[in-house]
Amino acid sequence: MTSGLTSGWTSGTPSPQQTRPSAAAKPVRWAADAVATMREGARLRLDYSAQSLWRVDRVIDGIRGEEAPYAAVEPMLRGLGAYAGEVIVRQSGGEWWASGGDHRVRTPDGRLWDPIDEARRCFAGDGSLRLLCRDATAAP
Repeated sequence: MTSGLTSGWTSGTPSPQQTRPSAAAKPVRWAADAVATMREGARLRLDYSAQSLWRVDRVIDGIRGEEAPYAAVEPMLRGLGAYAGEVIVRQSGGEWWASGGDHRVRTPDGRLWDPIDEARRCFAGDGSLRLLCRDATAAP
């Protein structure tokens, strides 16, 4: 699935405004908040494994099925997308990159992935965090 691959970003040298570790601070916090919310609210344990993304995709499907307004669920979608990004970072050895307020994951092969936007696509019925992770962690 290539929908998570960010076409507007180059895979070459990062621009000066892209930094690490500060680029990771927000998405790591959003992911941790989502893990805590899932544990406390849904009694669902997320362990940062690729397999856990099956459950995350199902959670987003359930939220969509409840027909919740996007504005009400956007923070949770951001957190679940950041969680998927952290899974990709841990599985691939990638890292978070930030530019213009957007946060993406750069895998060691130089590809950029947008798991937060992929979570939004999941909510719209046209995405999968599990498949994004599979594609991002597969050899090119």
